[in-house]
Amino acid sequence: MRKPAVLISGANGEIGHGLIPKLHQLGQMGILAMDLKPIDESVRGYCQANIAGDVLDRRLLERLVSEYEIHAIFHLAALLSTRSEFSPETAHLVNVQGTLNLLQLAVEQARWHGQTVKFLFPSSIAAYGLPDLATKARVGRVKEHQWNEPTTMYGCNKLYCEHLGRYFTRHYRQLASDNGKRGVDFRCLRFPGLISALTVPSGGTSDYAPEMLHHAAQNQPYQCFVREDAQIPFMAMPDAIKALMLLMEAPTHRLTRMVYNISSFSPTAGEIRDLVIKAFPMAKIAFEPDVKRQVIVDSWPADVDDTPAHNDWGWTPDYDLRRAFDEYLIPTIAQRYRH
Repeated sequence: MRKPAVLISGANGEIGHGLIPKLHQLGQMGILAMDLKPIDESVRGYCQANIAGDVLDRRLLERLVSEYEIHAIFHLAALLSTRSEFSPETAHLVNVQGTLNLLQLAVEQARWHGQTVKFLFPSSIAAYGLPDLATKARVGRVKEHQWNEPTTMYGCNKLYCEHLGRYFTRHYRQLASDNGKRGVDFRCLRFPGLISALTVPSGGTSDYAPEMLHHAAQNQPYQCFVREDAQIPFMAMPDAIKALMLLMEAPTHRLTRMVYNISSFSPTAGEIRDLVIKAFPMAKIAFEPDVKRQVIVDSWPADVDDTPAHNDWGWTPDYDLRRAFDEYLIPTIAQRYRH
């Protein structure tokens, strides 16, 4: 007999490492952890099944449909922003076709067990595209529907997948006779840059912040690839996990939209450097902007308006800038490299 389960794609990533223990604590459903590589030992014990596989493998997904009763999906697997610019066609295949495959899996699961499948999707500030720094300074906190003209393949992929989720929830097969039985409840967070103390950065354009910390803790020099005045919103990883859990558990009738901004703090790269040097006085951090990557960061908002998330499901971050560094990032990262 199939047991209720939650599927996590890309489970080995930064978000997966924090999400799996939290879902295990709830104890409501078994956890199916899926990634290209074997699931890390640190979290695999929490999981009902550990699946080494690809979201593009239709046969594998068909097997999941037949073997498990999936009631929620956290689709974390993605090719991140910097890597996506070097291979945009591959990024489209992974980020869009992979999402489409899992949305179809959600439809099939809902048809089988007769209940709506929640689909939690992490989007990104990369979905925005501001034309220049003057506009960025003028517009201030950006709302979800504003400036949706991304300049990166990753941003285009994320924005399109937001629309796919909306389509599958509200309009899927709208001309078919069974169009009233869609079965997908798509819920999306547009994350700012995420900083984790537990995992090493892996290809995001906002990774200059965690890279500063990891290099300093190892007494290695770091050349920051953005200007000192570069500014985008960031968030400590525990708050990202908190937001996902809150959104998953929010009653449907409270949700006024499918895509929500969330934010926590919005420092400049120079302010991050100052906090890192305060903690690691021997750190050597220089600013050597990569013009192409700087242009991408400049196209993202300096901050976002997350009022709907506050109003609809009680979002508020636990970590401001100081607490994120003083209580979470610096002690944990320093311990990681302490010999």
